[in-house]
Amino acid sequence: MAYPSTKTRVFISFDYDHDDDLRRMLLGQGEKHDTPFSFEDWSIKHATKGWKADARKRIKRSDVVIVICGLHTHQAVGVAEEIKIARDEGVPFHLLQGRKEGNCRRPSGASWFWDTMHSWTWDNVAAISTVDDRPWWKKIW
Repeated sequence: MAYPSTKTRVFISFDYDHDDDLRRMLLGQGEKHDTPFSFEDWSIKHATKGWKADARKRIKRSDVVIVICGLHTHQAVGVAEEIKIARDEGVPFHLLQGRKEGNCRRPSGASWFWDTMHSWTWDNVAAISTVDDRPWWKKIW
């Protein structure tokens, strides 16, 4: 697979209470020398009064948001808010199935119909960090 010469800036959205191990694994994959993307560890670890404004700034600086979906992501209020911010700012987001076992459910704000949950393979991670697969009408608005 040929990768672009400039790296895609990726914001990782995840359920901090249950899936920090998955975030660390994704960051580890991002350290490979041929990675087509770069992660800034912009995760907000504690909900403060201004966390939404901080998240908005970080998402706006990103080219894409990868949402790691675990077993409890559908209940993670912060993930739902980050998806809303990504939509508001026009930053594409992609769902990544974090666990092979169990039911990885889409977070609030993600559509069952339009938002595909991608399997966690190296090729999929590379592809979703470089391709905008939103429907055509979302790309023009």
